[in-house]
Amino acid sequence: MASSTNNNDWFQDAAAAQIRSERLERAELLNGRTAMLGFVVGVLTEALTGHGIISQISFGVFGCN
Repeated sequence: MASSTNNNDWFQDAAAAQIRSERLERAELLNGRTAMLGFVVGVLTEALTGHGIISQISFGVFGCN
């Protein structure tokens, strides 16, 4: 009976580790896609307004034109 419990514990630990790994991978994919989308929006805004990405970020903070 004790060996069955040890096998179940090992299986549960292995399954939990795999689930954590898959969640981390999905989170990293979402993070990367969000970053790419933000970069594209910044480049499009630069093309439309003529202000660079740094200028866009510092606009409200420093009051630069």
